[in-house]
Amino acid sequence: MDNLKRRHISQPVFSSGQQEQTYSPGSAHTLSIQQDHDAAYKEKTYRAPPPPQRIVYSSNKYIAFCQQYQDLLIPAVLTLLAFWTRFRIIGLSNQVVWDEAHFGKFGSYYIKHEFYFDVHPPLGKMLVGLSGWLAGYDGNFGFDSGQTYPEGLNYTVMRIFNAFWGALMVPIAYATAMQLHMSLKASILAATMVLLDTAYLCISRFILLDSMLLFFTCTSLYCLASFHNLRNRPFTDEWWLWLALTGFSLGCVSSVKWVGLFAVALVGLYTIEDLWDMLGDLQMPKKTYLNHWLARIGCLIVIPVIVYLISFALHFAILYRSGTGDAQMSSLFQANLAGNTLGDSPLEIAYGSKLTFKNYGYGGGLLHSHVQTYPEGSKQQQVTCYHYKDDNNHWYIRTPRGSREEEYEEAPSIRFVQDGDIVRLQHVPTGRNLHSHPINAPITTGQWEVSAYGNDTIGDTQDNWQVEIVDDMVHSDKERVRSLTTRFRLRHVNLGCLLTANNVILPQWGFKQVEVYCDKRNRTDDPHSWWNVEEHWNDALPAAPKNAYKSKFLQDFWHLNVAMWTSNNALIPDPDKEDILSSEPAEWPMASVGLRMCGWGDDQVKFYLLGSPAVWWPAFASILLFIAVAGYYIIRMQRKIYDLSNAQWDRFFFVGKTLFLGWFLHYIPFFIMGRVTYLHHYFPALYFSILMVPFLLDHVTSTLSKRKRWIIFGVMYVAVIVVFIYFSPVAYGMPGPVSQYAGRRWLKSWNLID
Repeated sequence: MDNLKRRHISQPVFSSGQQEQTYSPGSAHTLSIQQDHDAAYKEKTYRAPPPPQRIVYSSNKYIAFCQQYQDLLIPAVLTLLAFWTRFRIIGLSNQVVWDEAHFGKFGSYYIKHEFYFDVHPPLGKMLVGLSGWLAGYDGNFGFDSGQTYPEGLNYTVMRIFNAFWGALMVPIAYATAMQLHMSLKASILAATMVLLDTAYLCISRFILLDSMLLFFTCTSLYCLASFHNLRNRPFTDEWWLWLALTGFSLGCVSSVKWVGLFAVALVGLYTIEDLWDMLGDLQMPKKTYLNHWLARIGCLIVIPVIVYLISFALHFAILYRSGTGDAQMSSLFQANLAGNTLGDSPLEIAYGSKLTFKNYGYGGGLLHSHVQTYPEGSKQQQVTCYHYKDDNNHWYIRTPRGSREEEYEEAPSIRFVQDGDIVRLQHVPTGRNLHSHPINAPITTGQWEVSAYGNDTIGDTQDNWQVEIVDDMVHSDKERVRSLTTRFRLRHVNLGCLLTANNVILPQWGFKQVEVYCDKRNRTDDPHSWWNVEEHWNDALPAAPKNAYKSKFLQDFWHLNVAMWTSNNALIPDPDKEDILSSEPAEWPMASVGLRMCGWGDDQVKFYLLGSPAVWWPAFASILLFIAVAGYYIIRMQRKIYDLSNAQWDRFFFVGKTLFLGWFLHYIPFFIMGRVTYLHHYFPALYFSILMVPFLLDHVTSTLSKRKRWIIFGVMYVAVIVVFIYFSPVAYGMPGPVSQYAGRRWLKSWNLID
């Protein structure tokens, strides 16, 4: 009776050139599987795929040629189709489309070598700059949204360069499916779905980062699958190659966008499980197990980190001129940029000097004030931090209240500011003094408000601040305050609190600038309470000697990355502004929304970022189906009913689990992110769900006849192709009135027409 409960769903493993086989329930093969489970189900084994069967070639020489060289012909044809679909009429619109306004501009900075700031790592943007260089672009176009490209800018070449990365996704998808031991028809289907998805097609045809991000996401999965297939041949040359390539690909995908860290997490989870399984192998020598750890540390941690560091080293080397992003970096870094005058400042600070103060906390700005007052609290003049340079950042170093000024500025001697000195900071444009008092700060209400108050004659000892030197990044002498290199705190003399700016953003009345308050918690090790002098003017002092300001790469690297993180977290939806382009993560899997990428006038070529329903809907359904099928098998195995052999279950669970985790890790985190989200954020997750479709089709049809399998796969092929042909104008461009495309609005939530 026990045998009658058992049902075997065969899961043949195909490599290139193998024929498909099926096994019927109740056969001798099925009985052997049952005996194997009864004897050793709990013992985890890895079985090699069955030996390839002899292929009988067709009598037709052309068909025989295709059969013989299908390993080369199929990926070659898929690649050519990918290039044709991606490059076709790519220059149709001669206007700046969507985020070309951002990334084209970043490419311009590389060509002009001007430093800029952005929330993404630099590798993808450097490649955009390379595309501009290959196109002969001089870097002087503004890339304003909707602006027409000038005749001298070959934007088509730049778009083709970006489309090249998107096209390579297609053969990689095919190769990955083959590495995951899908059948030939399933592998081609995976590539076809990537090839003919309108969203992937559209996003690849513009000067953006997404095609590069997706390419390296694809290579990461392909390298991981290739490495997994060599798990029984450890420490061979091929094993080392694919392990190292996996690490290299992870480094590249993380260097394009931080979304790539989700691919790192996927490989990390795989590695943890792999090493855990090895730990249970009592026959493995301890030295061998240690070598496995060292190999993975070297290839999956060290190599990605090196790639990431190199991308920033190139970033700093190429952008050696002063530019728009200077203020996000440390003052010391700025002083080393060509065209920046900070290096010409006098070195040591004296009473009477005019200067600007920069907060040393990552993402910190310049100490700033303006004539506007606080709406509540003291209602005195606001003091904030501001990332852009203007005259409202300028302050004088004055003598403290209760002292005689001539004692400090008595000619001809000059008194330098030293550790422990008490000073008064006077705002240059308004003459107000930096001031604090026991009134709650406007946002961080647990701390004291900082304001600008009084003038040279009006004021009190609440204007006095004591200088506490933390350290000097270049000089060993910490007695005097030096511009750029000395980090110091400003402690309020009366209240004992520290002048602090912790990247808390003020409301609109504060112009969305950073709140400055006086922190009474005495956190002396908090960089947000550290300051340094950035610009320094004093005609009585000589300019700093050459090489007085030196910047260290690792400090600059860390500073920039934390500033990127801080700015990325600040990309939150503005409650006062409606963003018609943004969307919620729950709207993505079923392609419930699209995105207008440009103006919608009748005289414009219009692009609508929309996923193909024949790709997106089955892809999401496959994720749900895998959960159901895996749960079904697990429940039956708990009841000692085994539908798959150990080898078949291992393969099914590895492939399904890897694709599911890839989708999960790239999608679910967006639900807990506070930042504004857009449809293209789902594209990396989509790739994993696309591969799940042919994998499950292979699995659930494995016991069907060859004819029925072809019918099911054929229906899927036809659906993908026909829907693509119908929806292709949204990706290739829609000239004329959009009303003529109204039939393509399948869901009311698509704002294609409205």
